Amino acid sequence: MIEPHAPAPPGAPPSRTGPARLPVRPGTGRFLVLVCVFVCAACGLVYELELVAFASYLIGDSVTQASVVLSVMVFAMGIGSLGAKRLRWHAAAGFGAVESVLALVGGCSAMALYAVFAWTAGWGGMWADGPRCLLVAFSLAIGLLIGAEVPLLMELIQRIRRQDAGGAVADLFAADYVGALVGGLAFPFLLLPFLGQLTGALLTGTVNVVAGGALVLGLFRRDLTRRARWTLGLAGLTVLGVLASAAALAGDFERAARHAVYGPDVRVAVQTDVQEVVLSGGTGGRPLDLFLDGRLRVGGRDEHRYHEALVRPALTGPHARVLVLGGGDGLAAREVLRHRGVRRVDVVELDPGLVDLARRDPGLSAANGHVFADPRVHVTTADALAWLRAARGPAYDVVIADLPDPGITASTKLYSQEFYGLARRVLTRNGRLVVHAGPVTTRPRAFWTVAATLRTAGFSVSPYRVLGHDSGFAAGPDRSTDTSRAPRDWGFLLAAPGTTPPDLRVPRDRSGTLTQGQLTADARAAEGTRVAGLAASTLVHPRY
Repeated sequence: MIEPHAPAPPGAPPSRTGPARLPVRPGTGRFLVLVCVFVCAACGLVYELELVAFASYLIGDSVTQASVVLSVMVFAMGIGSLGAKRLRWHAAAGFGAVESVLALVGGCSAMALYAVFAWTAGWGGMWADGPRCLLVAFSLAIGLLIGAEVPLLMELIQRIRRQDAGGAVADLFAADYVGALVGGLAFPFLLLPFLGQLTGALLTGTVNVVAGGALVLGLFRRDLTRRARWTLGLAGLTVLGVLASAAALAGDFERAARHAVYGPDVRVAVQTDVQEVVLSGGTGGRPLDLFLDGRLRVGGRDEHRYHEALVRPALTGPHARVLVLGGGDGLAAREVLRHRGVRRVDVVELDPGLVDLARRDPGLSAANGHVFADPRVHVTTADALAWLRAARGPAYDVVIADLPDPGITASTKLYSQEFYGLARRVLTRNGRLVVHAGPVTTRPRAFWTVAATLRTAGFSVSPYRVLGHDSGFAAGPDRSTDTSRAPRDWGFLLAAPGTTPPDLRVPRDRSGTLTQGQLTADARAAEGTRVAGLAASTLVHPRY
């Protein structure tokens, strides 16, 4: 609730408590204030989305990180609103100062977060939590400053022309919410794909400080002393200089940070319409690493091991027609085509940019064997769940779910009962579905939850796992940051409609590299390993 205009404290200059002396008509002045509200709201939401995006890219666990950012920021906005009450008698100068600091902090937040993650997160010890602590600090600081904007803007708009509290709040919040909508749409559709996160945040800070400075120094300059005008002007120019310098160095900074995060062999770093794609190595005999939104999707040292284990057990039965859900890198399709009798492979991939890289990048196309040039391979750009909903009839002998890790929030729907029910509908009577369900050792609950979901959808499952090399990140769809000494592994679930679990035996295949001796059933007692109420049946280990 907006408080009535209080009388000035003793000694306060009359010009700061009476109607503002504007260089324009009051109606035009109110309009300009509402435009500034609109711009500031758009910038504030961009800062918020930028923090959430960086948290999910660099730290992982997007639900937790988004919850932390949003909750801390909303809390800080309330504190900032209370603190701004002390600045009401100097609303114009206070708003100008707030906008300058907000532009500097918000505009540089992306670069600071990236720098801390790239150069200190691997130090271990207390430094391991540096990115998380900085994320909370930026959320708190930006929230405080955004919260201080509304009371100061309310004071400024009331000083132009007195209005009832309800009408003033309605006007201010209407401009604020519309600005938030524009900022929310501009971030994913304009700033992120065309400028990237670093330059996009710096540009947002520039717009923020220009809008705040123009309002204060242009519209309310008569409310400021000469000293205040010079101070705010110099502060704004300093912030603009810092942001411009950072923008000029953003390219070199980003390359250095990528090398620190992904290694010195980074060749390609692009922001597609769906995700950030980074390719490292893959030429000159160096192993290829593919990162999607900061997560290791393909690890050159373990890539063959992962994709052989994903594909080959599912293709021991009929496999004339195969559906690959995901797999835009072409590596699963490469393993499928190594089997005789495959007549058609349909790949349903959400990101056309990844498929384009898989076709033309020398390292990635060599790794997938130029599979997309094979006439048997047909690519459809679509969301896997939406595509399955539109599919009709049992059409495939094998469905391979080569999808992001189940621990990533965006992929949750791809591990749902509805998703598996739709996959079952496109399978033939003796068809098989194979799913990567995350690491068994470090995340057993998630693994067995996927198994339970498959059973609920009418499948019988045979779980198995494959051990990876003891090196860095585990390959496959999950970027593991686990520091325990547990063996790196990938957990898979081979499923078939009905009540009989599919056989995991793998016959010899001259066209492949995984032989019967390399993929062997480990007859563990089911009663000995119970996780989340489900018994661990057969585990399969490669013996390299």
